[in-house]
Amino acid sequence: MEPRNDAALTQVRYETPRPHVARIVLNRPEKRNAQGTIMTYQLDRAFRNACHDDDVHVIILAAEGDHFCAGHDLGGTEPEFPTTEETVGLWGQYGGPGWEGYFSRERELYFDITERWRNIPKPTIAEVQGACIAGGNMLAWACDLIVCADDARFKDNTIDMAMPGAEFFAHPWELGVRKAKEWLFTGDWITAADAEKRGMVNHVVPRAELADVTLDLASRIAGKDRFALKLAKEACNAAQDSAGRRQAMSTAFMLHQIGHMQNMMVHGFLIDTSNLTPSVRQALEAAKRDSAARRGAQ
Repeated sequence: MEPRNDAALTQVRYETPRPHVARIVLNRPEKRNAQGTIMTYQLDRAFRNACHDDDVHVIILAAEGDHFCAGHDLGGTEPEFPTTEETVGLWGQYGGPGWEGYFSRERELYFDITERWRNIPKPTIAEVQGACIAGGNMLAWACDLIVCADDARFKDNTIDMAMPGAEFFAHPWELGVRKAKEWLFTGDWITAADAEKRGMVNHVVPRAELADVTLDLASRIAGKDRFALKLAKEACNAAQDSAGRRQAMSTAFMLHQIGHMQNMMVHGFLIDTSNLTPSVRQALEAAKRDSAARRGAQ
């Protein structure tokens, strides 16, 4: 089947590689598929297309290039706040004083919208290769199943930014409490093999076979009754939520906001850049200066 033509998608590619399967590809490899404002809403548009396509039963989330996703784009090269027309939530007031605007932005772009994707009615499969860092984990965790290449590796380095984990705090649910604590406290990498052992991913396959294995799994699922698949997913998600997942994640999101406010008070920026690698720190210092200039102009 031919890829769907949607001219509005510049950082995301929409494909229909097999019957009843949509494949959404993060298409910003030069930035290691870092998720900024533009990608966020294009990804939501692509998911919406798949959800409302009667012929689609299963959705794959993949990524172009060597790496799945380097996390959230903190470089300051894209619009910082969404427009009213773009938003899918109702918080608004992105230009609000103090922390109101930033809170609304984080709630819209990273917490509520990722939960929205987690609750997509149709089964979703993340196809992960290379590095998957911080916000990249959020994208993978929003999916029902994860198939990863043997070179995949996972990291949440937010502790190095003086932050208590990414906004969509599924860590204890994905790894178990003790492993999640170790992972967060150290900021170390988790290998594909360890992620599979912990139950965070379903399958680890050779890199050369990743796309085909993921497509085969999607096709097997897509042959099932579409409505039954939706109901089964709803039942599994409800079991997690009944165990307190949503409430715990809401608390973690509020703690994340305290981390941002602390950094603003101490460092004048959303994160502490002092413990990051020199190349990353240099780029973020430039973003920090731009952010200060914007605030000064308001």
